[in-house]
Amino acid sequence: MSQPSTRPTRRRLELRDIVLMVILGAVFGFLYWALVQAWNGLAILMGPAGDLAQHVLFGGWLLVAPVAIAIIRRPFVGVIAEIIAAVIEVLFLGSPVGPLLLVAAALQGIGSELPFAFTHYRRYGWVVFAASGLLGAVLVFFFTGFRSGWYGQDILMLRLVIQAVSGIVLGGLLAKVIVDALRRSGAVDGFAIVRDADLAAERTG
Repeated sequence: MSQPSTRPTRRRLELRDIVLMVILGAVFGFLYWALVQAWNGLAILMGPAGDLAQHVLFGGWLLVAPVAIAIIRRPFVGVIAEIIAAVIEVLFLGSPVGPLLLVAAALQGIGSELPFAFTHYRRYGWVVFAASGLLGAVLVFFFTGFRSGWYGQDILMLRLVIQAVSGIVLGGLLAKVIVDALRRSGAVDGFAIVRDADLAAERTG
């Protein structure tokens, strides 16, 4: 006799999910703007190597996608949350990147979401979060490299490696830490992150 499935039931986005996406997008939009200021300061401190500062901090611009996905657990949530954060940066905070930031945000969201999509939004361990940060960082790197004229530079691979590591650490592993902290705090009770775990426990209990 086959065992009952422990896979969580997929649900449509509820109003609370949409509201949370908007809130996360807004909060991280302000955080991303603050990272731009940190980037400028770090660039000064790094002196001749200051142009690499953006890659060192890049993973921080990937945080909202895996955080939103892990809590809401529905397709495209990461992409939408990243775009909302970019809209906040462009329209309300005057990001120097301008509208092209929306393209970069979409690429970041797609890259960050792919590892979760490959697991059908059922795996949320450290490896999946690390892969999320890595793909988010690498996918947008090629777009930014074309726009910024990095191709042909001797330090192109150095840029890529630094950005990839930053993506893994700041955009992936740090996101996992944030998600776990939010769950322990009870701030995300009622969302899929808790409902799915409770349902799985009931089915295997």
